[in-house]
Amino acid sequence: MKKNIKRIMTVALLALMLTSMPMAARAAEEPQPAEKKQEEAKVTGEIAASVLSAYIWRGQELSRDSVVIQPSATVNYRGFTANIWGNLDTDPYSVTGGENSSNYTETDVTLSYTHKFGIVSAGAGYIYYGLAAAAPGGPDLLDSQEIFVSLGLGTILAPTLTVYKEVDHYHQWYATLGISHTFALHEKVGLKLAAQASYLKSDDETTYAEYDSDSLATTDKFNNFHDGVVSLSLPVAVTGNLTITPTVSYVFPLSDDAKYEMRARGLQGAAVPSDKDSSYLYGGVALSFTF
Repeated sequence: MKKNIKRIMTVALLALMLTSMPMAARAAEEPQPAEKKQEEAKVTGEIAASVLSAYIWRGQELSRDSVVIQPSATVNYRGFTANIWGNLDTDPYSVTGGENSSNYTETDVTLSYTHKFGIVSAGAGYIYYGLAAAAPGGPDLLDSQEIFVSLGLGTILAPTLTVYKEVDHYHQWYATLGISHTFALHEKVGLKLAAQASYLKSDDETTYAEYDSDSLATTDKFNNFHDGVVSLSLPVAVTGNLTITPTVSYVFPLSDDAKYEMRARGLQGAAVPSDKDSSYLYGGVALSFTF
């Protein structure tokens, strides 16, 4: 059933992308009272792919000693955005020692709407996480669904607060506060610095438990600051639509509770959870084409 849902959602998104093309053509043909209104009605989008040395998600290490490829496609129209994203692990790791069912481990679909009120940008959306089976012939992992709201300021450092609520199987709240700034090094080259802090509040100790100093799960729910991320990227505009971006990120725990939990969920290092890493340095390159 879940596989059918994934197929339906993927087909629906592709249909949206295809039907958006004639919408863009009609918007360009129809007369508008001002150029600004023409721009507002224009369909835009991006096709991108990242090649990274690791897959780290919200402080969780989801790959081990392998390169990951993460393609995505995005369509925007009048504040509405639809995105499909995937993760392809070139050498998936299984904690059981066996093979994974597929190199393509995850497919996410995001639908959102954003509106600007002067320098304030407010948004809301929905994310569906489709997760592959951990072993050949086995059942898919439980998929996840989230709703989220965001609030950003169009000022220096562009501070943005986003709050996510999982509403399916992994009941928890996850909030992030991020800042970023891009320095122009050249007409076509920039230097982007970004930082983000997060807070995790679990509603279910069976899926997001608090861990003790030995990185063993307790019967308490996690409720503390979680992971921090510092990243540096170098966007290079090859053409007006094509950009290549080398990037590097450092992920680290913001509390002892987060350190114990990140060690327990990590895939690298020793078999004893408390001896595993709780911080990660990874990087790669992204290629994007906008239209």
